[in-house]
Amino acid sequence: MTAPERTRARRPKVVLLDVFETLLRLSALRPRFVDVGRPERELELFFARTLRDGMALTLAGGSPPFTEVARSALIGTTGRRLSEEAVQHVLAGLSELPPHPDVEPALITLARARVPAYAFTHGSADVVRQALDRAQLRSYLRGVLSAEEIGSFKPPATVYHWACKRVGSEAARTALVSVHPWDVHGAVRAGLLAGFATRQEGGMSDVFDAPHVVAETLDVVVERLLAQPA
Repeated sequence: MTAPERTRARRPKVVLLDVFETLLRLSALRPRFVDVGRPERELELFFARTLRDGMALTLAGGSPPFTEVARSALIGTTGRRLSEEAVQHVLAGLSELPPHPDVEPALITLARARVPAYAFTHGSADVVRQALDRAQLRSYLRGVLSAEEIGSFKPPATVYHWACKRVGSEAARTALVSVHPWDVHGAVRAGLLAGFATRQEGGMSDVFDAPHVVAETLDVVVERLLAQPA
């Protein structure tokens, strides 16, 4: 399959920020697994299964809402041993996730540069809004975009194009910032600019298309995106 033409590096007019692990720290859910009698290590498997199942459902022709997919993944990950009350206790933690320390500096940089920033997720928009409000970050953002509106998980190109349309920006002048290589790859393939923060993965895999900007932390990624030629 021929790769689409790559957008040349340039300063973005709008920035879309992935949410889970890019803005908000999932490790805060670990104590909730312990609360319901499960090992902390199940958090990673639960989230990986949530992404896997959401992407598989999307490929098969449309995904149910994130919360439904996450609930199913949690039940499967824990061997179907949790009561409904326990399941709800774990999932409720998604609305209370704290931010990573490099997030507010990145958002302040975007605000000072007068570049509109949006949270961009396939998670529940209401849950994300609650978490961002709790973290006192939502005032930096123009809005929260959730691909639930079109029954999809990232990373199909249609999701990124939908987001660009929602914010009124052409793909070539819109940047996606994420800590997930597959998310960055999807954005690049869709004709967007992309910034990758390596703090979670340690680097970019060779199997994915390279982002336009790479740095360890989110704030430096944003600075480097804004330093690109207009």
